[in-house]
Amino acid sequence: MSDQLQSTLKRLFDRHRIVFWYDAARELKNDFDALSMDGVEKLEIVNNEFGLKHRILRQEPKQRFLLYQHGPKPRNEDNWLLDVLLAEGELRTDQAAIWLSELGLGPEFGDLVSEHAEFFGAEKRKQALAKMLKGDDVASALRLKMLAVCAGAEPRIDSLLEHLFQELADDRDEKQRLIQRCGLEGFLWKQLERYFGYRSDNPGLRDFVVELFKSAYAHGTSGEMTLTEGALVMLKRWKDSRRFAEGFETLSAECAGVLGIEQDLLKRDFRQLLELDYFELIDRKIIHDLVHAVAERAWAPGEIIAWVQQRRQSHWYREDFASLYEALEAAAAFVRALDESELGMESLADGYRHYHQTWYKLDAYYRRFIHHLRSASQASLMGPLADQIENLYVNNYLLPVNDRWQAYVDRAERWAVPDAIAQQRFFDHWVQRYLDQDFRICVIISDALRYEIGADLQRRILGEDRYDCRIEPMLSQLPSYTQLGMASLLPHQALEIEPKKGASVLVDGQSATGTANRDKILKKSLDGQAEATTFDVVMGLNKDDLRERLKGARVLYIYHNQVDRVGDKRDSEGQ
Repeated sequence: MSDQLQSTLKRLFDRHRIVFWYDAARELKNDFDALSMDGVEKLEIVNNEFGLKHRILRQEPKQRFLLYQHGPKPRNEDNWLLDVLLAEGELRTDQAAIWLSELGLGPEFGDLVSEHAEFFGAEKRKQALAKMLKGDDVASALRLKMLAVCAGAEPRIDSLLEHLFQELADDRDEKQRLIQRCGLEGFLWKQLERYFGYRSDNPGLRDFVVELFKSAYAHGTSGEMTLTEGALVMLKRWKDSRRFAEGFETLSAECAGVLGIEQDLLKRDFRQLLELDYFELIDRKIIHDLVHAVAERAWAPGEIIAWVQQRRQSHWYREDFASLYEALEAAAAFVRALDESELGMESLADGYRHYHQTWYKLDAYYRRFIHHLRSASQASLMGPLADQIENLYVNNYLLPVNDRWQAYVDRAERWAVPDAIAQQRFFDHWVQRYLDQDFRICVIISDALRYEIGADLQRRILGEDRYDCRIEPMLSQLPSYTQLGMASLLPHQALEIEPKKGASVLVDGQSATGTANRDKILKKSLDGQAEATTFDVVMGLNKDDLRERLKGARVLYIYHNQVDRVGDKRDSEGQ
């Protein structure tokens, strides 16, 4: 008796008291004779059906029996033991039965296994299926799991389709052809009809994909759908899947061409499309219309900002499109801020106050607009708006403010603004106060941080919800250039510009060019209890090394590497 038959019989007796064995090929009589199983009595069917039935049902109702017939199973109408057979188990020794046995499936799946013999002929497929099986599986669940094995998917219709869609997007068809060979294609179409309402005289995966996009787009624009709500849910899941996003985008572009989406969008109001992101063309349409809306003042800036923020949920809101949307938001915010700004001033102090309270936002919005515009590879879409923002920034903001500011500067007897802290007082005003209280203080210096950028940094720091942060303006030195600005932040009694040495600056007679010289100035002023270093050096040290290096330093000046590249090289100052 083979181990396989022995194992099969054991599983059958775990579920049944009586097991029938019809040896149709008359090849296994010796195996039957040699069989010995604890608690199982062997009986042979030889024209003794009535006697057997009486014994197994009446005389010994608790005994387990193996009933063997040397020959094929009789037809149902000729089988006097049919009622018992239907109620109990049957050992089958054909190929289908062997597969059933290997998988632990009952005889009710015999026809299914025979129908899909191609599937069960591969050991790897059987092993993969075995891992998915559950005791309460019905035929439809079993076939779905077989489809999942063919596609390398999870046994869910959405997972199955995601894998098949990806193969379609990759212009391959190995999985589809395997499904056909295994006789599962008809079942697949029935499932698409059941779950999604897909019907076609010539069903196909590509046809279903086109119908899927068509139905979703129609639902979003006209409220009509040819497929079910379940199809819409499945499409959104596929669209939002990181693993299958590339396949979604490939098929989305293909379906957009088939469905004539570009032509249809021409007649659509972009506001109809704000909830849709099935096609990249939708975002192009929205961006195009919003560009003109800002440039032509067709909508209030606040509405445009709200629409842009709504599009942040779009599948396509990343990389290039994200830059375009962010540029649009900055442009709308700039226009709104310009409309709300009174750009007049009555004194230097008035202009100084206006700038650090409100006007700085105009520089911030303009900077963000230019930054995002330069980050976008499709900046040509912003053409009309870019020209207008530049014109508004220069002619409606910079020139008027500069002219009024310059008029007051020309009339001023000295460079000072009441209640404004001058840059050269930085150390005395900000650093010394902490030293007087025996605090240690770290100063991070980056002259690229204009006031409006500092305000942006403050907003981000406060957004962490872990730190306190405040910002105050200072009045820059004149002339305003990097070397003088750097020197002004150091402790000093006197500053001196050396025009013959590239306008370098002396601090109390000591050159302030370069980090090493600034370190000397700090140490001299603070009896060696100070350190000047660079951002790159600090980031290259571990915690212990940094602690050792800074031991005894009451003041630490950290110069960002950007500053050294720019501040120490006058020919790069415009960077």
